Amino acid sequence: MRKIHHYVNGEQFDGTSGQYQPVLNPSTGQAQAEVALASTDDVNSVIAATAAAQPAWAAQNPQKRIRVIMKWIALIHDHMDELAEQLSLEHGKTFPDAKGDIQRGVDVLEFSLGAPHQLKGEYSNGVGTGVDTYSMRQPLGVVAGITPFNFPAMIPLWKAGPALAAGNGFILKPSERDPSVPNRLAELFVEAGGPKGVFNVVHGGKESVDALLDSDTVKAIGFVGSTPIAQYIYERCAATGKRAQCFGGAKNHAIVLPDADIEATADTILGAAFGSAGERCMALSVVVPVGRETADKLRDAIARKIPGLNVGHSLDPKSDFGPLVTADARDRVNRLVGEGVADGADLVYDGRNLDMSSAEFDGNSLAEGFFAGPSFFDNVTRDMSIYTEEIFGPVLCMVRVDTAEEAIALPNEHVYGNGVAIFTANGGAARDFAEQVQVGMVGINVPIPVPIAYHTFGGWKASGFGDLNQHGPDSFRFYTKTKTVTVKWPDESHAGPQFTMPIMN
Repeated sequence: MRKIHHYVNGEQFDGTSGQYQPVLNPSTGQAQAEVALASTDDVNSVIAATAAAQPAWAAQNPQKRIRVIMKWIALIHDHMDELAEQLSLEHGKTFPDAKGDIQRGVDVLEFSLGAPHQLKGEYSNGVGTGVDTYSMRQPLGVVAGITPFNFPAMIPLWKAGPALAAGNGFILKPSERDPSVPNRLAELFVEAGGPKGVFNVVHGGKESVDALLDSDTVKAIGFVGSTPIAQYIYERCAATGKRAQCFGGAKNHAIVLPDADIEATADTILGAAFGSAGERCMALSVVVPVGRETADKLRDAIARKIPGLNVGHSLDPKSDFGPLVTADARDRVNRLVGEGVADGADLVYDGRNLDMSSAEFDGNSLAEGFFAGPSFFDNVTRDMSIYTEEIFGPVLCMVRVDTAEEAIALPNEHVYGNGVAIFTANGGAARDFAEQVQVGMVGINVPIPVPIAYHTFGGWKASGFGDLNQHGPDSFRFYTKTKTVTVKWPDESHAGPQFTMPIMN
């Protein structure tokens, strides 16, 4: 059985705990590797190694740091297929989707090449007689990212790129479900010329997370995962004086106005709802058509298209989406679909009955894989668990409303506020919607409105905790601290001791 170790100081590190967890292939249900789980002592040794390496990295000027990142980007592109295949085999998303996962992370590395500009301070000349003031941005020191299983390349790179470009040492604690790609990314950073020890990877569960949260050396935590854990980490960081950006769950709505192109909208919603088996924080899981005629047409279009979707092995080029990441994830999806039926929603298409008993790919049986087919509900109400909870699976809910005002009230009043979309040809309606909706990221005829790398990514309400978001200029603000310097050089006008608050005249 292949063993996946921690990656520390440019080397594989097995740790001292002696504990391992299987890494499964979700398409077959079979173990393909074991990943080491760190003890508190292991994490503390990784923190110490990062703290030892960081000052020399920070002392390099930003241009030298970004030259390393430029080479890192090139190496990631050189190894793209290798990385995507490994990601696909451990997560279950399709090979093309895995390449998109990696590329969206690389986008933020490319934005991070602007570090010399992002790190510039401000200068004010002559704020008083003979007095100037300027500011500088300096790295925090050692920072950490705790990242989820569903984007094992993109989100680690969203954290690591700006943190490293700003001169910090970075510790990545990725999901233990798909740990190979995070390790490989750290290896490629060192191969690109990054100093050993500046970017380290440690694997583990709650014990590892708590060790990072409790360390006085770690100055900031970036987290993406479920809302309860996001809030736990945010609160614990506040108690120990750490910076934190913690992103949680979502329930993303798609508002469909009567003037929308129904066929095109249905196609778009299918991809956004069922892509990556719905295991995206930006997946469209609730569609809200305005008016009965719009709802009936959209229901018919979606119901007609769902049977044409192919669910299969993550590397099968015919697959539209693959399995869920674990058996527990699949079982949770099936349970919630059952609750929707029990609550009285109209189950138009039932994905629980997907039969993979005789399916295979490349000689491998898929009978034990963690597959769930697409499920589609109509006549969902806002009190049902399939509406209130983040299902994180291939389940689409339709909530019918009569007016646009009722439609916008749904995302505005939901506990989550990650992403939302509106489908319309009416520019005025779209503009009003973007102004009024209480959600962090808005798409206008764009189903998954993940901002490009030079704009910020972040949800509102229970979807995000913290003042500064991921990537874009916010990332450099998060991973640096501002120092303001006031300067006055000696002259002949010394007036003796001053005992009042200084005033710049």
